[in-house]
Amino acid sequence: MKSQIRTIQIEEYSYPLPENRIAKFPLPQRDQSKLLVYQNGEIEERTFCNLPELVSSNSLMVFNNTKVIQARIHFYKESGGRIEVFCLEPHSPIDYLQSFQSTQQCEWVCMIGNLKKWKEGKVAVDVLTDAGELKLYAERVESLGSTHVVRFTWADECVTFAHILDKVGELPIPPYLNRETEEADKESYQTVYSKIEGSVAAPTAGLHFTKEVFDNLNKKGVICDELTLHVGAGTFKPVKSATIGDHEMHTEFISVNMQLIDDLLNHSHVIAVGTTSVRTLESLYYIGYQLHFHPQSSSESLKVTQWMPYSQEYTLSVNEALQAIRTYFIDNKCDTLVTSTQIMIVPGFNFRIVEGIVTNFHQPASTLLLLVSAFVNGDWRTIYDYALAHDFRFLSYGDSSILLR
Repeated sequence: MKSQIRTIQIEEYSYPLPENRIAKFPLPQRDQSKLLVYQNGEIEERTFCNLPELVSSNSLMVFNNTKVIQARIHFYKESGGRIEVFCLEPHSPIDYLQSFQSTQQCEWVCMIGNLKKWKEGKVAVDVLTDAGELKLYAERVESLGSTHVVRFTWADECVTFAHILDKVGELPIPPYLNRETEEADKESYQTVYSKIEGSVAAPTAGLHFTKEVFDNLNKKGVICDELTLHVGAGTFKPVKSATIGDHEMHTEFISVNMQLIDDLLNHSHVIAVGTTSVRTLESLYYIGYQLHFHPQSSSESLKVTQWMPYSQEYTLSVNEALQAIRTYFIDNKCDTLVTSTQIMIVPGFNFRIVEGIVTNFHQPASTLLLLVSAFVNGDWRTIYDYALAHDFRFLSYGDSSILLR
């Protein structure tokens, strides 16, 4: 199976996407976006506010509650040259919360714009905080190939890095929007339920949800749960190799709690809101598989690697895998599991938990489109041809779909 998966040709998952079909801005009202409904090979068109009518009352809907951080900072050399530093994930301390609460110093893995002009030394930017003005310095300490470890320093033990990002950082809207970040993006590029800071891109399927949609889901008896996957810049990483086997999937941090595991054990119809929720939920099976056979594993060792789902035949039931995670919580007297996933979901993947997906329309030749194709058994062109022919808006600020089995 693994060898067949690796030979998937990425060009077979491309399609023409005219520039004018990419939504540059969101609609004024989130839940008035168009909604494509796909089930049993049939397509119908609704409005997103109608979503609760399409979800059965015995369903469990799972949302990614990550919050986008203002991760882009513009620094200046003494000569006046501008250097852009894009924070991707914490390096020291490696924990997101600890890094955000750091004072005076922390290190992050970053992408750097204008790198050729920053040979050595520190760059700086003035930050006007609630406690007054300070200088934030950045210094490259290690190269990791296309990314770099950057050490940030500032001389105020009362000011946290989170506060600095809030004051001087810029919200990193997707590059394919081809425009500058605007003040309105600070609200419109966050889901209404975002709360755990750490993403550099929004889980965009969730951008359509409003309080009214949640109220109607609640009235119908649909259970809504949350998990956390911090979306990295790798979500925009194009597949440049001819075959998927030569593409390295990005790693992202995930966090799940015991309540989610209990609800998964009690609900067979699970609808994931967004591909990040899909990746997290499907990773749980492989996390539980490892814990079933190695219950003393550390959270770090439970990382789901890129090709793990295709490396062998897995006969453990979903219930047994989830029970193993539940036992881990009990044995370790904790209610949260934090680890990471590099899972790659492509045609041939065996979905074990997710029965429905709410998702936007993705870039051509992307790993997200491969995930959609895997879920609809290769019928993605039917969906995308319909969306292109019926004026659906594409990508992050575009319209949405619900794919049901």
